[in-house]
Amino acid sequence: MLPGRLCLVPLLLALGVGSGGGSGDGGDSRRRRLLAAKVNKHKPWIETSYHGVITENNDTVILDPPLVALDKDAPVPFAGEICAFKIHGQELPFEAVVLNKTSGEGRLRAKSPIDCELQKEYTFIIQAYDCGVGPREAAWKKSHKAVVHIQVKDVNEFAPTFKEPAYKAIVTEGKIYDSILQVEAIDEDCSPQYSQICNYEIVTTDVPFAIDRNGNIRNTEKLSYDKQRQYEILVTAYDCGQKPAAQDTLVQVDVKPVCKPGWQDWTKRIEYQPGSGSMPLFPSIHLETCDGAVSSLQVTAELQTNYIGKGCDRETYSEKSLQKLCGASSGIIDLLPSPSAATNWTAGLLVDSSEMIFKFDGRQGAKIPDGIVPKNLTDQFTITMWMKHGPSPGVRAEKETILCNSDKTEMNRHHYALYVHNCRLVFLLRKDFDQADTFRPAEFHWKLDQICDKEWHYYVINVEFPVVTLYMDGATYEPYLVTNDWPIHPSHIAMQLTVGACWQGGEVAKPRFAQFFHGSLASLTIRPGKMESQKVISCLQACKEGLDINSLESLGRGIKYHFNPSQSILVMEGDDIGNINQALQKVSYINSRQFPTAGVRRLRLSSKVQCFGEDVCISIPDVDAYIMVLQAIEPQITLQGTERFWRPAAQFESARGVTLFPDIKIVSTFAKSEAPGDMRATGTAPKSAVLEEMLHNLDFCDILVLGGDLDPRQECLELNHSELHQRHLDATNSTAGYSIYGVGSMSRYEQVLHHLRYRNWHPTSLETRRFRIKCSELNGRYTSNEFNLEVSVLHEVRVSDKEHVNHLIVQPPFLQSVHHPETRSSIQRNSVVPSIATVVIIISVCMLVFVVAMGVYRVRIAHQHFIQEAEAAKEAEMDWDDSALTITVNPMEKHEGPGHGEDETDGEEEEEAEEAGSSSSSGSDDSEEEEEEGMGRVRHGQSGTSSQSPERSTWNTAGVTNIWK
Repeated sequence: MLPGRLCLVPLLLALGVGSGGGSGDGGDSRRRRLLAAKVNKHKPWIETSYHGVITENNDTVILDPPLVALDKDAPVPFAGEICAFKIHGQELPFEAVVLNKTSGEGRLRAKSPIDCELQKEYTFIIQAYDCGVGPREAAWKKSHKAVVHIQVKDVNEFAPTFKEPAYKAIVTEGKIYDSILQVEAIDEDCSPQYSQICNYEIVTTDVPFAIDRNGNIRNTEKLSYDKQRQYEILVTAYDCGQKPAAQDTLVQVDVKPVCKPGWQDWTKRIEYQPGSGSMPLFPSIHLETCDGAVSSLQVTAELQTNYIGKGCDRETYSEKSLQKLCGASSGIIDLLPSPSAATNWTAGLLVDSSEMIFKFDGRQGAKIPDGIVPKNLTDQFTITMWMKHGPSPGVRAEKETILCNSDKTEMNRHHYALYVHNCRLVFLLRKDFDQADTFRPAEFHWKLDQICDKEWHYYVINVEFPVVTLYMDGATYEPYLVTNDWPIHPSHIAMQLTVGACWQGGEVAKPRFAQFFHGSLASLTIRPGKMESQKVISCLQACKEGLDINSLESLGRGIKYHFNPSQSILVMEGDDIGNINQALQKVSYINSRQFPTAGVRRLRLSSKVQCFGEDVCISIPDVDAYIMVLQAIEPQITLQGTERFWRPAAQFESARGVTLFPDIKIVSTFAKSEAPGDMRATGTAPKSAVLEEMLHNLDFCDILVLGGDLDPRQECLELNHSELHQRHLDATNSTAGYSIYGVGSMSRYEQVLHHLRYRNWHPTSLETRRFRIKCSELNGRYTSNEFNLEVSVLHEVRVSDKEHVNHLIVQPPFLQSVHHPETRSSIQRNSVVPSIATVVIIISVCMLVFVVAMGVYRVRIAHQHFIQEAEAAKEAEMDWDDSALTITVNPMEKHEGPGHGEDETDGEEEEEAEEAGSSSSSGSDDSEEEEEEGMGRVRHGQSGTSSQSPERSTWNTAGVTNIWK
């Protein structure tokens, strides 16, 4: 206690504080307040800092030093008393209370349970307040601010828990491991004493394993695969307060035989379903190093497709279609086209029809007809080809000519040529004389290993004289040797362009081929006047199948990878085996073709290992697997539309002509069988396959003329070029038909075919024209049905009374000719007819009425069929008699197999009716009346009794059976 407090008491007594003097209680109160105000001159005093400890889940805080506030104004009431302690801070779980106002003692306590796991320490500010001058908190004075630091004492309330519910390890028999695996437990208590794990213990007895304080499990003896292949042990953990784990963890140790380094968990046969996109090849593969010390690893995955097509699976469209797909410039000339009537110079060559590959065995050559390639190629042109070539036979290799343009006769000069010599590709270009008679570059040599590796490669020679550049498989190569030569003297000797050999027309007794090529060629083209771009070249040689990596972003750090241009080889390198395993599991195979080439693709995985220092590195055997590309669903391309129709001759002569295929539809379907699971669920027998429609491209449609070629003097097939260009298609026209080509959707081909027209300037001599359409996908790999169309001409026939007789209304020689349909009066006037004849007349009249009614009915039915089906029967010539009645025969009668016998029966009945009609005038009159009634709709207002003009025009179709005969 401060000595100042004792000195204040005599002073206050001397001033009369606390004595009974004064004038009343009110005056004493005022005097005491004034005196107290005068004496509350000091602030309370507390320590500057406090340190406290509180046990979690308790409310008592033990402070050091104790919480006591002193005031120099003591023992003055209020001024020398401590009324409150206040804590400064937001949402603090503590409060300070005053235990004794006079002594200033206080206590700090928790307002709510304290959790050490939520917060281990608290720091805040506290101040003491005196009572001021009265009980109403007036003129309180506060002490300085003191810092309070409280630490929460932990209670061991949580038990250790393992991070994993179970652990698994694989060990090799016959080895002692320092650590097989490590288990780890954690404790949620906040203090180091209770949150740290101080010990692990194996609960399972009689097992050859031990565990240290860090959780590392080791085997105490060598394990045997034959004795026991798997061990299961229980492990518990203790924190430093010796509280055991709430639940033991299971550790499974598998024993495997003696280790052999190599790749594990891969499949030899990998099936690829067309259209499935990118498919992982090794989803579970990992490398077993047998504890070898590996510092780095290089893995090479190689997809071997050199026996598929031209080195890999590429689009098998024609070269023109591929050029158009890749955006190549127009004007390409195909020097090795498919053999046809127009391109017959390749007919004698050995051909692999599936890929349009021409094989040359050293005895064959082909002459390119004159006019196919212009004589002057200008200073810019491009030569492209696919070539597969091996080492030349014989000790002294001769030139093997791929392409040669030489003198046809008299001399043996080579104007330009492309050939192979000693595994070197040589391009010869001899320019003609011009104003400058100087040496010029003439031979360009390239030495490449790929020329004789017996593999397919794509070559492009871009000429921009005097610079010649070679592209092989998309990579650029400059010639290693360029030799100069004099220009060729001009002459009038014709030149011969050949493929597979060079034509030797002079300096020999008999012109012949020489310098034959040994190997395979495909897609040999030349484009005069233009060079090809790098982008188009890359597109033309690109493979549609290859290796890929799923999610490059997820590759582990430190992984380096590299693809070759065709993506058939992938090299990966890294120093972490785990990252290499994960990266290799993302390697996939992809084939972007809708209809890929089915078959086997060999796959090889080779590894190179580097070890630390001079350690002996492990040897990892190669992985040999294969990808089986399954057969794609084969589409069934169907052409549908009207197969037969008639048009007036005037339409054939018009400028627009006749549209041949206005309603043709191209549909592609595939058969989808019912899933086995569905059949088991229903318990029924397998149903027939369901046809489902599929979409794909077409590459050509041929329209052939049947029954003889077109006569260009009077008929043709026409198609607006704008219809083709808008849909990125091309076409060729000849007297044999029309060919539309180019890679496009089926709807594009439909739209173009809808605009194909046929014109004929002299249709009078034409009865019918027949056409046939056949479409293809992938250069004939899938073809449609043959859709046949027959177009007939409706002729306008002029007939006269003298040339034609209508047998239906001819008058019998012994009866009077009657011009009015008055049958009853006619019979009465002819009473000379015997009674038997009367019976015959009645029967004949009935039969004739029946035949006419049947004819009218058949005309109506045939007319309805024409409107609904747009089909009609063949035309038939009919004889007409203008003297009495004009009958127009309907040309739209539909002939069907089952109804043919009915037509013959009707013909027999008609013959009987004609015989009966010739014996009675009444029968003739009745038939005349029935004909007028049934055919009045087509007589255009003409009556049987009206006078007729000498000639009358009616429509007549040739070849239709006349039901009126």
